[in-house]
Amino acid sequence: MSLLRIKGGKLEQIKETELKLEKDLQKLTETNLETVFGLQFVSTEFALNNLRIDTLAYDTETGSFVIIEYKRDRSFSVIDQGFAYLSLMLNNKADFILEYSERIGKHLRRDDIDWSQSRVLFVAQSFTNHQLQAINFKDLPIELWEAKKYSDDLISFNQIKALQSAESIKTVSKNENVSTVSKEVQTYSPEEILARFKGDAHELSLEIRRRILDVSGRFEEKPTKRYLGYKIEGKNIVAIDSSEGNVRITFTRTRPEDLNDPEKKTSLRKKSLEHYNQYLTDIIIRKQDDIDYAMFLLKQVMTRFQKEKII
Repeated sequence: MSLLRIKGGKLEQIKETELKLEKDLQKLTETNLETVFGLQFVSTEFALNNLRIDTLAYDTETGSFVIIEYKRDRSFSVIDQGFAYLSLMLNNKADFILEYSERIGKHLRRDDIDWSQSRVLFVAQSFTNHQLQAINFKDLPIELWEAKKYSDDLISFNQIKALQSAESIKTVSKNENVSTVSKEVQTYSPEEILARFKGDAHELSLEIRRRILDVSGRFEEKPTKRYLGYKIEGKNIVAIDSSEGNVRITFTRTRPEDLNDPEKKTSLRKKSLEHYNQYLTDIIIRKQDDIDYAMFLLKQVMTRFQKEKII
């Protein structure tokens, strides 16, 4: 797809240029990790057991480590290398915790981390057809991201989406690392998260999902172990999960006083700043009218984030 600039009422093509050095892409990404992926930078070139991790990052929303690798060589195996890194992590948890504590200056216990949400990101200018086909499994904790540079110092990061597949990597791979890692690392689909709701709550959750996606075409669904999140540019904006059999909608980076909430339906999640490193505001959905009211609040959140240039 061409990238075009509006100039004098006409469209002008922006030329793609080459990212010459893998190290340049790594340095640029690490310096802007929060902006690009919404992740916390931990360390660079983390070496352990004869493997070297280009970038070690931490997802504060899921409480899990993320490994990022930058590739110019197009001959590597997505599955073999991805699961080798995950196996390294799961077999050396204490070393990863120590690396985080020393670099960030914050103590983490093993139980503080959700190892089941660990993942690997490969970043490259392009991928081969074989590599693209390799991610077409429903339970793969591996993501492919294309990074492209253009004239005028423009750069884009675009995640390559896997095709919908009902097949599990565990059923087709004989790789020992795949078998070991898959016992601990889990991935989820939006449908699996929504299936947790029963009865009227299930119908409400389906309607909420549809209504959230209608609010903005920029939303990207990100299912996790605990919730179904909706992100824009790597930042979680709103999420759906269960609370005492009801559907709970959560607005991130938001306090009740940030909202025009005349019916006082929202509440601040207790210790959200302590546990999730951000304010979380909840609203419980019990009937259709509650959905309408929640969308009224969500649009306020979107407007504020746009004014504050969060998204």
